[in-house]
Amino acid sequence: MSRTTSRERDFSWGRIAGQAAPGFPPTGRAQDATCPAVEANRRFYDALWSASYVVHPQRFNTWPLLSTLAAAAPARLEIGPGLRPRLPIAGTSFVDISQPALSRLKAGGGLAMLGEITALPYPDRSFDLVCAFDIVEHVEDDQQVFRELGRVAKDDATVIFSVPLHPARWSAFDALVGHVRRYDPADLLAILREHRFVLEQSAGFGMQPRSGWLLDFAVWGLTRQPIQAMRWYNRLFLPLGLFLQRPLAWASGLMDVANVDELLLVCRHSGRQT
Repeated sequence: MSRTTSRERDFSWGRIAGQAAPGFPPTGRAQDATCPAVEANRRFYDALWSASYVVHPQRFNTWPLLSTLAAAAPARLEIGPGLRPRLPIAGTSFVDISQPALSRLKAGGGLAMLGEITALPYPDRSFDLVCAFDIVEHVEDDQQVFRELGRVAKDDATVIFSVPLHPARWSAFDALVGHVRRYDPADLLAILREHRFVLEQSAGFGMQPRSGWLLDFAVWGLTRQPIQAMRWYNRLFLPLGLFLQRPLAWASGLMDVANVDELLLVCRHSGRQT
């Protein structure tokens, strides 16, 4: 099985908004909150986050960059954080499909709202900084995703998101966690241009295991015993992944992606055409 990359809630170490939970098929309609698979996903994560804990953003290797950007961004939004936020909790707006996760974030001073990335509950030009980690690849209508990211971003705002790369590396794990695509780098750059995002820097992303057998084992466990497997993830694999994560190695523009499974992109929204 080929390697794949995500993080935390992707169970290869990622997060979601509107995808199918382990044990359920991918939605194919992640933007539709009435879709039965989305509702199944919501129930799964409501139960999961009710029994889980917040991992604070300082523990992730995104913190050196995001803490600096957040300090200069009074209006900031993170989409689909669950209980793994990357931006400072206090004063940050959060959108997620799971009410238990939002309640915990709200208790920490977050401005939490129920919603999905394809229909963000905010006016145009609301935010100086917008983040979406391990979200875009779970939504069938990614054009609507980028329209919404651009809509709520102020002109010249920073927009940060991650995506898995290289369709040829598609695996059973991608299907299991509800991915609907891996991106071809050239196609990704074309989407950014279309939606007026200027790529400023990028880095390889994700706390992926390098062992194929470990991913095979994850597929086996999540297919048969998803709740128990996620408990093991929270208690053992997440702390280990946090301990072993390396500092992000940033490159200007698009880095050499030949050996990169997941990419973190820092973009500037160049504004709307007049």
